[in-house]
Amino acid sequence: MRRGIEFLGSEHAVLCGAMSWVSERSLVSAISNAGGFGVIACGAMTPELLDAEIAATKALTDRPFGVNLITMHPLLTDLIAVCAQHRVSHVVLAGGIPPRGSVEAIKGFGGKALVFAPTLALAKRLLRGGADALVIEGSEAGGHIGPVATSVLAQEFLPELAEDHLVFVAGGIGRGDMIAAYLEMGASGVQLGTRFACATESIAHPDFKKAFFRANARDAESSVQVDQRLPVIPVRALKNKGTEEFTAKQREVAALLDSGTIAMGEAQLEIEKFWAGALRRAVIDGDVENGSLMAGQSVGMVTIEQPVAEIMAQLMAESETALER
Repeated sequence: MRRGIEFLGSEHAVLCGAMSWVSERSLVSAISNAGGFGVIACGAMTPELLDAEIAATKALTDRPFGVNLITMHPLLTDLIAVCAQHRVSHVVLAGGIPPRGSVEAIKGFGGKALVFAPTLALAKRLLRGGADALVIEGSEAGGHIGPVATSVLAQEFLPELAEDHLVFVAGGIGRGDMIAAYLEMGASGVQLGTRFACATESIAHPDFKKAFFRANARDAESSVQVDQRLPVIPVRALKNKGTEEFTAKQREVAALLDSGTIAMGEAQLEIEKFWAGALRRAVIDGDVENGSLMAGQSVGMVTIEQPVAEIMAQLMAESETALER
């Protein structure tokens, strides 16, 4: 983990995946205070809300933390400016190819830019273009996912990139021995989301956490794309009425697209707004029937509520044991 630790400035090269409504000041600061690297999920926040969230997180930790920004956010430039004002050390650009100038803007104020890439060719292009680190995330992850498994991505990307670049592996990681395996393959660190979603410090509703504790890997299903003309990134979540409502929402948005009522960009934003609202209903309101229970397939390993420090210590102990074998 040495390179990852030096890059992040944390005790362990363990990033927390940015989970909307979950990865806020309480959980982010707890992860950073426990030696990991917390990441604020900006999601659909306005610049004003992000400004307040960063300030509140700073009040709870003096350790490094980052901010995750969605590339399709209409105010992305303004959000990067907020990060600049706060001298945020690391900014993660997620949800698509970073728009022209975004990586440069982050590096311009001294920040480090982390990006996602679903293909090796794109990864190389983004790294040549100035990105400081890459996150490869497999389909086992929760929330928005790509089509390829983490284990396959690791075998494809790490031999090609790990020697010269910082690569963090994400998706389906729930135990320390799996962290050790990816480190041995050349990863500089890992990213976990689902494992931290139900931590004691997570503000998620008790009913949201209970749904995780009851679930197993097969319950975390990927959403289905209804209309090929409407490119929708699949989302992995626990199956409930909310996942069925998403199918209906896609049909509704596709009809608006066909009628010319909205453009493609607006259509995709409508889908993102749906997820933001559905996720809030589950995480904040505890509506586990109609809300979105975004979870990775590692959810079956989340069986009890634990403090973040305890989770981190357990992961590190498991990792060290595996490496000593």
